[in-house]
Amino acid sequence: MCEVGEDYRAPAGQPPPRPGREQKCVKCKEGLPVVVIRAGDAFCRDCFKAFYVHKFRAVLGKNRLIFPGEKVLLAWSGGPSSSSMLWQVLEGLSRDSAKRLRFVPGVVYADEGAACGQSPEDRAETVAEAKLVLQSVGFPWHIVALEEVFSLPPSVLRCSAREPVGTEGAYKAAVDSFLQQQHALGEGQQSLPCPPRPPIRAGPPTAGQTEALSTLFSSVETLTAKEELLQTLRTHLILHVARTHGYSKVMMGDSCTRLAIKLMTSLALGRGAFLAWDTGFSDERHGDVVVVRPMREHTLKEVAFYNRLFAVPSVFTPAVDTKAPEKASIHRLMEAFILRLQAQFPSTVSTVYRTSEKLVKAPRDGCAAGTPGPRCLLCMCVLDVDTADSATAFGAQTSSQLPQTQPPVAQAEAPVSCCCTRMGGARHCCRTEEDPRARVIEQLCYGCRVNMKDLPSLDPLPPYILAEAQLRSQRAEAEQIQEYLLEDREDEDARPGES
Repeated sequence: MCEVGEDYRAPAGQPPPRPGREQKCVKCKEGLPVVVIRAGDAFCRDCFKAFYVHKFRAVLGKNRLIFPGEKVLLAWSGGPSSSSMLWQVLEGLSRDSAKRLRFVPGVVYADEGAACGQSPEDRAETVAEAKLVLQSVGFPWHIVALEEVFSLPPSVLRCSAREPVGTEGAYKAAVDSFLQQQHALGEGQQSLPCPPRPPIRAGPPTAGQTEALSTLFSSVETLTAKEELLQTLRTHLILHVARTHGYSKVMMGDSCTRLAIKLMTSLALGRGAFLAWDTGFSDERHGDVVVVRPMREHTLKEVAFYNRLFAVPSVFTPAVDTKAPEKASIHRLMEAFILRLQAQFPSTVSTVYRTSEKLVKAPRDGCAAGTPGPRCLLCMCVLDVDTADSATAFGAQTSSQLPQTQPPVAQAEAPVSCCCTRMGGARHCCRTEEDPRARVIEQLCYGCRVNMKDLPSLDPLPPYILAEAQLRSQRAEAEQIQEYLLEDREDEDARPGES
């Protein structure tokens, strides 16, 4: 039996065993391991590379969303995950690759230094480092500044028509047709899947645009709202670049760890209805441009080991939350919580990630018939709002934002001067003309409305957002007036029959 005072320590003369000294690679059983991903999963250099590359190719092959010859824009931020994704595509398009990738890539880099408070000298140095990396890759590349959102057209916020998704037979037919074309062109043409093109970069941002962007982010009260606003503007800018240059797919470098943190953060921000779009492999909310996440099977630990072992270059750029304390924002708090839990329980990230895989993109009741419903002005997801008379917390919040109307008696005595009364009680008709903020807020989903609370005034927002909000309001009013005229015409047509 065990004794209380019994000493279970090893004898003093024997040093404690060092794990991994006599261990072999779990795959080839021969090489010495250089990487331990999980407990018992030790890989040598070659086997780890094969394991890492297979993950990337398997995600693309399983979903079969990228057709041969299709133009794909790689969103490169300079960080570890997006840099690793860029190198996977570069190696997959090389002639020595066993199963070559068959799409035509391009790279976009967004300079966000103005939003992060960088000086012009630091921004120029960062852009110069990014240029060196992009030139070494050899893909067509686009460098854009975040200030360019102040010159975007309102059409960026509109969901364009999307081509129907092909079946598995259509994908195979497209592959066979592509291979036949490559064979007809010859082996020399086949080794150049993406011919080199001159870099495409817009002119430097003006001082007025830089000042407007700095004013916008300085007016946001919380770091959580700043991070959400930065992500929204970045997405709109990348989407505009993709549409302008004919890209139908956009690759993001979100890793498994980052998606697990994003899932928990989205839940805390009230975006639970959009988790399948925010964390899934594909995001079709924009219509003609589909966002894909091929790095979603790789953890940050695997990405860091791969970049270190195979010298994948990256560019360090400070973010909005750089050097921020742990409780400065919901994003930082969730990141610290997940990573701390992962250190104690190594299956935390995989458990959260596997949960996100089970989420289904089910349409709302109003959109199930095939007609798309109204979309959020910022995130472009289908609105998840309830009616003002809903017995929910959000319904009460929506009701509290409506203007206080006059008492019923006073309304009965006052002359009818509002078009809302003449059009069968259509809501917010006249209020949208008087209150521009209410006109914008009513076109946002719940999560975006919460973030807009931390923006005291909507005047610093880019013009394309305010212009699209006004266009949507005018379109809604025109539809309401049209319905009212049709009702009057039907009543007039019905009167002669009754007499």
